[in-house]
Amino acid sequence: SISAHRAGMLFLHYVHTFPRILPKVHSTGILQKLSEFGMIQAVRQFLHKERSMDMAQTTKNAIRKGFLDLLEQRPLDKISVVDIADHCGVNRNTFYYYYCDIYALVREVLETELDRVLNAPPLCTSWYQLMMRVTAFMRANRRAVYHLYQSSQRDLLEHEYYQVVYGAVEDLVRRTAEDLPVAETDVQSIAALYTATLVGLLQSWLHYGMKHDEEQFVEHVTRLTEGTLRYALERSCGVEKA
Repeated sequence: SISAHRAGMLFLHYVHTFPRILPKVHSTGILQKLSEFGMIQAVRQFLHKERSMDMAQTTKNAIRKGFLDLLEQRPLDKISVVDIADHCGVNRNTFYYYYCDIYALVREVLETELDRVLNAPPLCTSWYQLMMRVTAFMRANRRAVYHLYQSSQRDLLEHEYYQVVYGAVEDLVRRTAEDLPVAETDVQSIAALYTATLVGLLQSWLHYGMKHDEEQFVEHVTRLTEGTLRYALERSCGVEKA
């Protein structure tokens, strides 16, 4: 059996080598209940769990990247699970361990990528900035976005896209209304209105093949409506300027 001195030395080694995980172990309250040897085992278990989580995240990142690579090359309807697995060097069972089907992967990619763009610092402070950030993202990923738009499951994808955009617009509405006594129902109604406007304009751009003149139209309409968000919020609580 391991001596108390040896157990203590091993524990100090783990403390020195892996200081970042100790708060996580300590927060569970189990350290106060364990022997020195038990502490070492607890630290080992946390390390194993973190390594497993890191490996899982690495695998998911590889699957997402492989899918996005293929989406640059062909429409969504022509991409299979086998294609994705072969491209990123995993087997089909590994894919299905993380995603029930391709559309589960698409939903995660949409949520992750759009959230990264829309909520990247500095946060948007105006309706115009938000719209321009979305159009810039779509322009930079033109082929992938268009291949998604051509999918036979477009309605499903549009629903997911709407939900992510709504979250970003609602955050903008709340920041704009920070100093105003706006009712919660009005916040949600205004957020829904501006989300529908944004999504509708971008769908029109996609429908016409993401042509430059249509993009200019989107930008022009956005400029024309700049300032209306604040005005709508002021009207909702009766403080609009004369």
